[in-house]
Amino acid sequence: MDGADCASILCDRPAPVVFAFMQDGLKLGQWALGCWNTVEAQPGLYRGTSIIDQQETWVRIEAMPSVWMISYHVGSTPDALQPRIMAKVVPGETLGHPADSSVLSLLAWRDTSMDDDRWQQLRECHRVELRIIRNLLRTQA
Repeated sequence: MDGADCASILCDRPAPVVFAFMQDGLKLGQWALGCWNTVEAQPGLYRGTSIIDQQETWVRIEAMPSVWMISYHVGSTPDALQPRIMAKVVPGETLGHPADSSVLSLLAWRDTSMDDDRWQQLRECHRVELRIIRNLLRTQA
């Protein structure tokens, strides 16, 4: 059983811009296929709808700026949130890319309730979401 997945993309925006975008709970609703059209239900707690199965998804975002990481605690109710998704921003120059770029990675951990089809769906969604994020950064920044 796959336990984790990572997908990455090079963005032509500097790390601080990408990091700010990724920690914004309302912007999450513009790119996260599993949490579309987010609203802030309570301070720091967001609710959105999956465009795939129309299920409600809850998210609490924990930003760790000192290490350029964001943890997304997700679940079907506010009381069932688990830190299963993480974003990591790497400044472009760290990897030999231009200083005004960065690499964005989405990491996911598979929980035991996910069958193979649901896990594959999540992995595919993250690859599409990275392209959406890159395009939004180009048009919004």
